[in-house]
Amino acid sequence: MFLTIPTIMTWTRIVAIPLIVGVFYLPESVASVSSKNLIATVMFILFAATDWLDGFLARKLNQTSSFGAFLDPVADKFLVCASLLVLVHLNRADVFVGLIIIGREIAISALREWMAQIGASKSVAVHMIGKLKTVAQMVAIPFLLYDGRLFDLLDTHVWGVWLIWVAAVLTVWSMVYYLQKALPEIRARVK
Repeated sequence: MFLTIPTIMTWTRIVAIPLIVGVFYLPESVASVSSKNLIATVMFILFAATDWLDGFLARKLNQTSSFGAFLDPVADKFLVCASLLVLVHLNRADVFVGLIIIGREIAISALREWMAQIGASKSVAVHMIGKLKTVAQMVAIPFLLYDGRLFDLLDTHVWGVWLIWVAAVLTVWSMVYYLQKALPEIRARVK
């Protein structure tokens, strides 16, 4: 199950990272700032959409695997974290937002791994707060990558800044939620 269609799609999210980052290193003679913003935004949206599509195809084609279940969230986290670092570098996102979101991803990934090792992974299963956080991030990041007016109506920078802060708040909230769910299991193992 290493090279199924869904797994290959998951790998594309990882391969996308240097491509999205690299767009911003193109010389001005090749692409203007607005062109770079548009290219990076379209790439992020396309690659982020593979997250839904690879899961759908894995179920539809009966190609689910433990490797795919492992790789999928890793690819998502890489794509989000790399994009956040680009946005912080471009001064489009606050460094504290980046630290909060990336720190939470590391902490919750470690918590989930430990809970799986002790046989208590259900206590830290994905919850609605985590899903809302993901939605806020996945709208905020392309807005901030685009960093302009969309259809002369929507200032994506302003909306992106608000949404990335909403994502940061939901990030902390979801981390507290998962830690509270895991705490009884942690206490039981410490005794």
